[in-house]
Amino acid sequence: ASLKAGVMQRLGVETDITIEYSRPGVKGRTIWGDLVPYGMGEGNEYSEGKPYPWRAGANENTTIAFSKDVMVEGNKLAAGKYGIHMIPGKDEWTIIFSKNSSGWGSFGYNQEEDALRIKVTPKEAPHQEWLRYGFDNLEGTSATAFLHWEKVKVPFKIEVPEG
Repeated sequence: ASLKAGVMQRLGVETDITIEYSRPGVKGRTIWGDLVPYGMGEGNEYSEGKPYPWRAGANENTTIAFSKDVMVEGNKLAAGKYGIHMIPGKDEWTIIFSKNSSGWGSFGYNQEEDALRIKVTPKEAPHQEWLRYGFDNLEGTSATAFLHWEKVKVPFKIEVPEG
């Protein structure tokens, strides 16, 4: 079973970031490039034959909510709740913040609902059995959010805009 989890971090005086997700386990499987393919997933009956990104967790959409406008990897993102989808790669990942935060997984993903797409570099990390989101490099008005599963950590910087 992939248990539901969440993590919250406040930046600055009043900017709350909340990530809600389900936590699959490695369970002896090869994750990257196998269970979770590199690139877009092949279309199937659930996606009406259309390729789709990874749901960035298990079960329903992984979501991220911002109580105030933020900068993600230097790009402005308005306050609100977003579905997170990812396109994994060996050397580069695309993280998608979708205006649709209520889908079940990524099967119904529609690129026209993208609020923001960023590219980040995955990092090698110690083994993490259960998928986990968290925050590193806390600096008051900025932090590095991350996904960590198996031996890969995928970081993305979030900052409170000045002014």
